[in-house]
Amino acid sequence: MPQPDPDAWRTQVRQWLAGVLEPARAPESAGEDADLAVFHNLPEDEERLLLERCRTYQRARFDAGYQALTLPADKGGAGLTAAHVAAFAEEESAFEVPPSTELISVTVRLVAMAVSLFGTAEQLHDHARAFLRTDLLACQLFSEPGAGSDLAALRTRARQADGGEWVIDGQKVWTSGAQFADYGLLLARTDPDVVKQAGITAFLVPMDAPGVEIRPIRQMSGGASFNEVFLSGVRVPDRLRIGRPGQGWEVATTTLAFERTASGSGNRRKGGTFSDVLALARSLDRTPDPLVRQRLADLYVRAALRAATVDRVARTSAAGGRPGPEASLTKLMASDLLTRTGQVAAELMGARISADTGEPGTFAWTQHLLGAPGYRLAGGTDQIQRNLIGERVLKLPPEPRADRAPFSQLPGN
Repeated sequence: MPQPDPDAWRTQVRQWLAGVLEPARAPESAGEDADLAVFHNLPEDEERLLLERCRTYQRARFDAGYQALTLPADKGGAGLTAAHVAAFAEEESAFEVPPSTELISVTVRLVAMAVSLFGTAEQLHDHARAFLRTDLLACQLFSEPGAGSDLAALRTRARQADGGEWVIDGQKVWTSGAQFADYGLLLARTDPDVVKQAGITAFLVPMDAPGVEIRPIRQMSGGASFNEVFLSGVRVPDRLRIGRPGQGWEVATTTLAFERTASGSGNRRKGGTFSDVLALARSLDRTPDPLVRQRLADLYVRAALRAATVDRVARTSAAGGRPGPEASLTKLMASDLLTRTGQVAAELMGARISADTGEPGTFAWTQHLLGAPGYRLAGGTDQIQRNLIGERVLKLPPEPRADRAPFSQLPGN
């Protein structure tokens, strides 16, 4: 089927967006009341209302044919190119899109894509479409207390019982939105007698299944958007296994590549932006200071470089293909920009950032400062991203590895 011309298609997109969204406010008018939180820290009732706003937009987007643009049509997507993705993102940035929560992003951009690529025909029909449309919500059950950066060292176990069901025991941590999710995409060790990456299998776990316990983690910013999830004898039917037994590491790395792409790209607000910092500097009458102007210029250049890199990666990606190691570069740039943005804002405010003086747009920056460090961990730490870039992009020699033995023979197992 021939691809629509991106420019003509862009006009169609703009008309559709104008029918479902309000025009975006100018950065100057949004600065004082902008949401500066990197991660949402809302009370449960407000979080549910935000989720419903997001789901209303995602469903409208799916029904109009604008969801999962590069995913092949037979997988539930639109089958378009990266140029169409860039065009849609540019047009969408001119409108007031509901601020996407971590759970919406994980559902649509991570779990839905993983199930679409690795799932059976039944799973595509029953789950992938529902995730893409947000009729069902899904969290990501990957990280564990002893397997953060080294995800392949996970210890959650799944064994197959009589009748084909899998019985899962273990613990996951830092799970965004688990309390609102219908399913969790879980990684579990199914074969401890092979190397650690080879013995992992992926599952969709119903979050209301017997044996699943969700405990919120209180953050230093005051919110509780992350959770611990404990699994005790949780029984999952084999039809909810994603991919082959032992294919979980491939599912995981593909999902994490989508996460890094989502973390490093797109127009969704994550904390404060250059426009917010500029508005802050103007409100404090700091722009005449040459040192402040230099810091603002540096921040602007870094934001522009990141945007150009994101655009270049998007335009060179194969339509429908899986993100490669270039996703690590955009994610690394995004976390660095968040950190620097908070640093410049803190320098501008000085002591104002440590107490609420009532001045608009000042104390709210604490949400950014306290959340930005966590973004350097999401989707793989900065150190992991640098390793991936060094080994897979620059082709540098890999680091020495002492964990090539079967998992059961490694220390501590």
